[in-house]
Amino acid sequence: MGFRIDDLHHVQLLIPPGGEGVARAFYSGVLGMAEVVKPPVLAARGGCWFRAGGWEVHLSVVPDFAPALKSHPGVLIDGLDALAERLAAAGHPVEWDPHFPGHRRLYSADGHGNRLEFLERIRD
Repeated sequence: MGFRIDDLHHVQLLIPPGGEGVARAFYSGVLGMAEVVKPPVLAARGGCWFRAGGWEVHLSVVPDFAPALKSHPGVLIDGLDALAERLAAAGHPVEWDPHFPGHRRLYSADGHGNRLEFLERIRD
């Protein structure tokens, strides 16, 4: 084939103009992700980036924002119950879904309503 896919670099989600504070409150405050400094040419567009573990999320500003209600990143987690408690305590939805073989999983949403899936491998 001549190439291989190595890993996922980032997922892009959208936020409304001026939504960076709400994004920071969720991705840094609730999830504990580190904010990544955007290159100056990209920072001028607004938005913000976050990184933790093996995933990075880039939040981009769009004037006609609508939250992603179906499409979503699926993030592997260690300590899913603790995350569920943290999400609920911060006022974010926690919707458990048992229909993914070999994993426990839940759906939630960021402060702008973008859907997120969190999965934890079931260890035998």
